[in-house]
Amino acid sequence: MKSSKRAATENNRGISGHMYTLHQRLFHALSLGTRVYDGKESKWQCTDIEIQRHVIRSIASFLDCISGETLQHPLVKDSLADIVGAIVWILQNKSKAILSMATNVVVNLINVIPNSLLQSYLSDMVHPLSSLLLSHQVDVSISCATALNMIFSNLSMRGEKKVWDILIETETVSRIVSGIWEFSDGVMPIEYFQEMTSLLSAILHRWPASRYNVWNDAKLLEVLEAMCVKPDFSVKVAVLKLYCTIALCGNGAKKLLGKGESLLQIMVLCMGRSHPLSVRTEGFRLAQCLAKNEEGCLKMMSLCCEPIVKAIIDGMTGWTSHSGKIANDQMSLLVEACHLALISRWAGEHHDFLWQQGIDRVLLNLLLNDFQDEPPQKLLSPEEQLSIAQEGLKVNFLLGLRPYVWDILGWLAIHCREDFNPSMHGRERRIDILITCACISFMDSIRKGHQICQNDIADTFRSEAASRAVMMMIYSPCKYIASKARFILYEILRPASKKYLKRLLHMLNNTPSEDNFGMPNMLQTSINLVALVCYSGIPYYQSDIVKNGGIQALMDLIWWCLRNDIHIGRWSLAPHLHNILSERTCCWVCKEDWEGNNILLFYAEFVSTLQEICSDSTSPGIKWYGAFILNYFGFYGFPCKLGRRIGKALNVNEYADVQLILTNGNSLSVHGVILSARCPSLLPPEEMPVGYDTERKCGKFHKEIRLSSHVDNLALAKLLEFVYMGYLNAGEELLKKVKFLAKRCSLQPLLIMFGRRHPKDIVLEAKATESICWRCNVCSKSVPHMHCHKVVLWSSCDYLRALFQSGMLESNSQTIKVPVSWEAMVRLVNWCYTDELPIPPSGCLWDNMDSEERLSVLQPYLELCWLAEFWFLEEVQDISYKVIVSCLDSARHLSIKIIKIAADLSLWKLVEVTANFLAPLYRQLCQSGDLEALDEEVIDMIRTTSVRLSQEG
Repeated sequence: MKSSKRAATENNRGISGHMYTLHQRLFHALSLGTRVYDGKESKWQCTDIEIQRHVIRSIASFLDCISGETLQHPLVKDSLADIVGAIVWILQNKSKAILSMATNVVVNLINVIPNSLLQSYLSDMVHPLSSLLLSHQVDVSISCATALNMIFSNLSMRGEKKVWDILIETETVSRIVSGIWEFSDGVMPIEYFQEMTSLLSAILHRWPASRYNVWNDAKLLEVLEAMCVKPDFSVKVAVLKLYCTIALCGNGAKKLLGKGESLLQIMVLCMGRSHPLSVRTEGFRLAQCLAKNEEGCLKMMSLCCEPIVKAIIDGMTGWTSHSGKIANDQMSLLVEACHLALISRWAGEHHDFLWQQGIDRVLLNLLLNDFQDEPPQKLLSPEEQLSIAQEGLKVNFLLGLRPYVWDILGWLAIHCREDFNPSMHGRERRIDILITCACISFMDSIRKGHQICQNDIADTFRSEAASRAVMMMIYSPCKYIASKARFILYEILRPASKKYLKRLLHMLNNTPSEDNFGMPNMLQTSINLVALVCYSGIPYYQSDIVKNGGIQALMDLIWWCLRNDIHIGRWSLAPHLHNILSERTCCWVCKEDWEGNNILLFYAEFVSTLQEICSDSTSPGIKWYGAFILNYFGFYGFPCKLGRRIGKALNVNEYADVQLILTNGNSLSVHGVILSARCPSLLPPEEMPVGYDTERKCGKFHKEIRLSSHVDNLALAKLLEFVYMGYLNAGEELLKKVKFLAKRCSLQPLLIMFGRRHPKDIVLEAKATESICWRCNVCSKSVPHMHCHKVVLWSSCDYLRALFQSGMLESNSQTIKVPVSWEAMVRLVNWCYTDELPIPPSGCLWDNMDSEERLSVLQPYLELCWLAEFWFLEEVQDISYKVIVSCLDSARHLSIKIIKIAADLSLWKLVEVTANFLAPLYRQLCQSGDLEALDEEVIDMIRTTSVRLSQEG
């Protein structure tokens, strides 16, 4: 007994007598209930409402007396299991008389107890709280929503799966949406809407699978749009946050953008200075989510370009500093505005508006605090510009924003027009100083030239962004920016340039090992490569790079990257590109970053295989840089697979229907459909009618176009080379004539051919299906068909080329019967015209399809797999095969139907892969009878694979 008292005394040390008394009362209250063992643990139960009330009050009193000094006391920790157990039972019992008190205690419990102590109990409270969200007692619903929001904010990643299962079981998302509907009827208080909306945002942010049913609810979106125009700022914040989490899903973002200008106008209004900083910040975050990829950005800009750009500029300028510091809420807004300004990475109309709104002045003010913009007529010498930039950068103003500034500056340079002249708009001095600031930062990064320590890694991240901006300015299509960047960098480097170049090459020659290639090495290597790219852009240093083994160093590094399968995207080298909204996206189809997914290869690649890189890479940066270097070797443009196919028709009279006649009597035979798609200026202004017969009659061309005497024969031939193939090869003298002709033609390379109105001379007819009621605007055919161009099909498909040239009856037919469905044929034709095979829906759209819908989506790809084998379309077959296999991985229950169709079509490679998916389920499939629909040969393949897998363990 004495030892027991001594232990109690030890246990109570460090707490007040009052707290000890309240704990004893709580212990006594809990003892009035009963303990029931459910096979796993002992649970508290009590059906007496008065005892429940007494327990809740005792818990509330005990929580109120806990202070910062006693939070970690054993008495608190040891009581949590009993407290949570009692609360869960009482909430599940749903006694209306005490629900309000109980839910308030839950909110207080989460507020008071540290997350580290409460983490293991959070999921226990989710089920009863979710079940009470639509309680008839509004205050209970609000408290439940508040408590759940707090739980989800504190929930660890390990607990997410368990909690999501509970949310599905309790249909929590549907309950919340129903609650928001009810609010729109005008009965509920505004706090109800705020808490429900906030809770829905928290769920959508954590669990991507929850988003489909929200963005697909038209009534909910109507309610949100109506609420967003309310004058209450806290409501605007709640709605904008919900919109942001909806737009984390690529399909959800499309849905929001599909609402047109109405939503974007509300968003832009919220971004304006008439709203509090909290509202403006959420407006900028929503815009970022909608512009997650190029498609979303350009759609948003097409609807509301100038107002969005004005809002960006406003957000980047409306701040005040005190002693070089900015208030936290202003800084948050400034970061979001800068992040949105990164839409400059895509070309488009917004670049013109950014320049019009003075983006150069904005960026300079973010770099150099209190920069005094002199009158345009006052010229500064290079030395004065250098002094201003050096003194301004030494202040270290807004260092955290510099990576944004350098990135925006680089993108502006890379998308700037060739004839951009800053002196015409009084921007010359500001642009010169911006370039000088970037070159100084670049110089600092290579002057350090040492391995990065953890202490200065943030500075090195900034150096990476500055170096990259200098590279992009040196290789800018804008003559002014490129020449000025080269000049300024040369002047800054000149005092010790060769010493730094030798050091740079020495570091690149020391190829890192796989063991020590962590973030510091990765970052330093990237900066070194950018520096070498910049050096190579200045003619004075090009011979030094070769003499000092620069090419060999690059080749060694390229080989090392390929041998070790090194893949480093810029994302990993640029922390400023990350934010809380970018970590949990779904269903977005994003093309590769400008540099692609291997930034080291991007910077290191020089001459070898550049045409292949331009052709095969999906990264615009790699294509651009490869094409730029090819310019030195007389190649201009972007080699591509589509160009290689269409290029087969160059200088071939087959299906040529236009003759270009020069004044010297020479002529060139071309194909009107290709010219009208890629260089329409070469054709007369009148458009040929759709479906017009373009076959030559009696050896005569359908069109004879006589060209001006200014048109040079060789230049025209080279221009046509570019039109057909996507690139050309020409020397300096001939290039001048080609440039003149290209400007006169307003040539826009690589226009998408599909979708324009051209004369079409052959019909592709798909298999007839009862489900399609067909009517054509061109002809009277009543079966599914497409009007196409022989030259496109001839250049895309070996089988069709052989057919057209065979001299058989079919070669002269105006109709080709394609033995696949309409859906499959549409995809095939799209590939012929664009080199892209449309991919099926993914993410939440796919997840929410039933089995029959999924099968109908995959059916065309199965047909294309089969057709491609006979028509010698290896690429189409490969893409279709990969599409089918990727969908099997996400929907195994389809495998039975897929393997049956694949076997019927003799697609044995696909049958074998599908059998591998089904093999682990062989016994269950036998018992369920699902295998009965398959041939014995296929069943035997599944059985054999199952045995092999079991033997391999």
